[in-house]
Amino acid sequence: MKEPELLYIAPTVEFPSSTLPVVLYRDALHLPPVLQARQVKHLFKKHGWSNAWNSGIFTYHHYHSITHEVLGFIEGSTTLILGGEEGQKLQVRKGDVLIIPAGVAHKNLEEEHQVACIGAYPDGHDYDINTGQADERPATDRNIAAIPLPAQDPLYGPNEGICRIWHSEPAYGITR
Repeated sequence: MKEPELLYIAPTVEFPSSTLPVVLYRDALHLPPVLQARQVKHLFKKHGWSNAWNSGIFTYHHYHSITHEVLGFIEGSTTLILGGEEGQKLQVRKGDVLIIPAGVAHKNLEEEHQVACIGAYPDGHDYDINTGQADERPATDRNIAAIPLPAQDPLYGPNEGICRIWHSEPAYGITR
């Protein structure tokens, strides 16, 4: 297993964030010359992450309050910002995998389709899109607190990756 980078994103007035770290696996996907999207969807689904899509990343700040999200980058590179306007910038590229806890805002700072990725959700959960409007909270905070931790890491399955990292974090309001 590749050792991931862990990014702790502070909450803001607009964005709740999470006590769980964002997890970045660099160069974790070994992509074939063809059918890359299919392979990544299959890998994520094998580990319980489904309801997958294949696209770029929105160019506005948004977060999900009813599920965590994994992004597997299959083409290009871009700069993301996590946590709102004053958040943390992060370069991602083909082969990287980014796991974003519910509540963490993310935005593509370049063109939406500068990068192509596969997105998926634990147990195929549906997702919502919140943009930091004042009327979203405290309902989104309650949603986030009710989300269970995933049973498997989207790359490595049970007992590795986020299963080891997130289960050892002192996360308030997270169902274990």
